Amino acid sequence: MLARIQQILVLFVLAAAFACAAALWQRSVWWAGLAFLGVAFAYSGVLAVQFVVMDVVNRTDTTPRASLSQTVTAWLSECAVAVCVFCWWQPFRSSVYPDSTTGGNAGATGRGVVLLHGFVCNRGLWTPWLRELQRRNIRFVAVNLEPVFASIDAYAPQVDAAVRQIAEATGQPPLLVCHSMGGLVARAWLRAGSHEGRVHHVVTLGSPHHGTRAGDIRFSLRALVNAGQMRVGGSWLRELARDEPVLRHRFFTCFYSNCDNIVFPASTATLPGADNRLVPGCAHLALVLDRSVMAQTLALL
Repeated sequence: MLARIQQILVLFVLAAAFACAAALWQRSVWWAGLAFLGVAFAYSGVLAVQFVVMDVVNRTDTTPRASLSQTVTAWLSECAVAVCVFCWWQPFRSSVYPDSTTGGNAGATGRGVVLLHGFVCNRGLWTPWLRELQRRNIRFVAVNLEPVFASIDAYAPQVDAAVRQIAEATGQPPLLVCHSMGGLVARAWLRAGSHEGRVHHVVTLGSPHHGTRAGDIRFSLRALVNAGQMRVGGSWLRELARDEPVLRHRFFTCFYSNCDNIVFPASTATLPGADNRLVPGCAHLALVLDRSVMAQTLALL
């Protein structure tokens, strides 16, 4: 469903950009070009606002604050990554690398991987990971968490099915790799059935374990149930933390960044007792593309 929505949005933005350019073409080619770029890349201004707010909020956080050059570089990187993710991989390429559990990956050995995406994303987010896992002949399932705006708890059955598929294919508990909200989905699944013995390790990339200050107005909309559950100090997060055993986080590795433009303050992406690893100067989506993060994660297999 999300892929279809994003396909429509991409085509709408392109149509609007071409329409604006065409309207100004007779006046000036330069103005037409600027109009096209202004419409097509308007999202970069939204990202810039996010980074400014992030920088202000992070001033009081315990995580070392990002330098100006780190913040600007992270913003430019995120502008490029956002095009790949939201305009190509998710809307048009999400099915290019099908789940590898049986059949075509017959030569695969060893432990498998379950990948959980975040808010307003789909399995297309993991395109570089799926390509690499396929190259290494590692079995994987990349879950599409739908309905898009459902309660985080509602995704537990989908995680359970994916874990079961990989465990049956490999004979071993899988590694869970989770971006953003996906980390909370993994924790909700663990809470639903105390499944510690069914998973080898959980890796989270920029997950709002303690909530996030980003988009407070958006998160207040009742229709976006899962977004509201990610509020800092929200009741859902408090109940999740209360229900977790003291030692559960010992098999979590949490990658977080001082340039995460979605999950801030930066330390909200860490867990007490987990292996918390700071990735300086890396934006929210860029954490997925970071080669060091991928290498460190796959080393846990």
